[in-house]
Amino acid sequence: MATREQILDIHNLCACSHTRMAARAVTRFYDDALRPAGLKGTQFVLLAAIEADEAGSITDLADRLEIERTTLVRNLQLLRKDGFVAPLKGANGRRKPTLTPQGRAALDSALPLWRAAQDQMESRLGFGSWQVTRRRLGELRRAVS
Repeated sequence: MATREQILDIHNLCACSHTRMAARAVTRFYDDALRPAGLKGTQFVLLAAIEADEAGSITDLADRLEIERTTLVRNLQLLRKDGFVAPLKGANGRRKPTLTPQGRAALDSALPLWRAAQDQMESRLGFGSWQVTRRRLGELRRAVS
């Protein structure tokens, strides 16, 4: 049977627990900031990634965002239902998501809200601290990949 100390180590030391708690808190922060535009942070990031047009397919986009393809497809279906995204057949015959005019308008209306939230996040952490945190998060992702 596990000791109390072993159980407390999970709460106090577990990288999974701490990163998930941080991710939920950051998600709530951006969701609150983007609410006036009718978007959640995850939707905003996905719309921005699609608009950046760096992915040739859904699989490429999933890889770029480091998200399971099936999760991405579900999220894209919701954005499509809202009229923000439409499939486009790419040069290689694979489907590629693209923003509709309504999707671009949603992204445009959310962009200043995101910028204000990002500025506030950087101010709270300090710009240098945010740069270190961002770099360390990348190192964490690579360490477990």
